[in-house]
Amino acid sequence: MSTTAETTIAAPRTGRIDPKYTRDKGGRGNFEMLAWLFMRVSGVFLVVLIAVHLTSNLLVGDGIKGIDFGFVAGKWAHPLWQFWDLALLWLAMLHGANGVRTIINDYTERGNARFWLTMILYIATAVIIILGTLVIFTFDPCMVDASGALLEGSPAFCG
Repeated sequence: MSTTAETTIAAPRTGRIDPKYTRDKGGRGNFEMLAWLFMRVSGVFLVVLIAVHLTSNLLVGDGIKGIDFGFVAGKWAHPLWQFWDLALLWLAMLHGANGVRTIINDYTERGNARFWLTMILYIATAVIIILGTLVIFTFDPCMVDASGALLEGSPAFCG
């Protein structure tokens, strides 16, 4: 009555787990769990950030027709909107990059290709975040020429 099949079936009753079902303690640790949690939390924040962004840009004032250089310049003159747009940029880029990283991990079979695709993703994400942050905080709507005189087309609040 003691066959190999019966012994394998009876093994869980002894409290032992077949080694192929145990979790590997090496590698990423809690990173994947934290990345999963980040996606959920950042998604909730992004919904709020995007809703307020769209409402303030499209529903208040002249709508889409009112969005021009002067509108953005006036909006970014206030630190609240700079940090709002900064939070939107950072969360959207990190949320999207994490999603693409997951897709790369799921669908790329070769380790070398996975590595290089992930590196390209990280570099592109870093470049966009850095450039976007620089644009938000160094944006100067008051255009001047070499002599320091305001150029034509500068917003009214510059003069």
